[in-house]
Amino acid sequence: MKISWIFWWIVNAFWIILFAIGTAFVWLREIDGAGAIQTPEVKLISFVVLLIAFMFPLIVQVIWLIINLIINKNKKVQIQQ
Repeated sequence: MKISWIFWWIVNAFWIILFAIGTAFVWLREIDGAGAIQTPEVKLISFVVLLIAFMFPLIVQVIWLIINLIINKNKKVQIQQ
């Protein structure tokens, strides 16, 4: 059980770092790969696309958290009996 929580935190840290790097990349670049100048509006659209891309890992992590909480609660109930 403890390994599951440790792994959950490690994976969360990975996704947070990856999101921070992606956000910094989107906001700090002046010209994209196609040579288009990045205006604030285009940067915002790119950021929204990044947010949408990170929704799937967020949903998976929330489900994993709920599963960990349920398993942890069930183990505590079994120990008390």
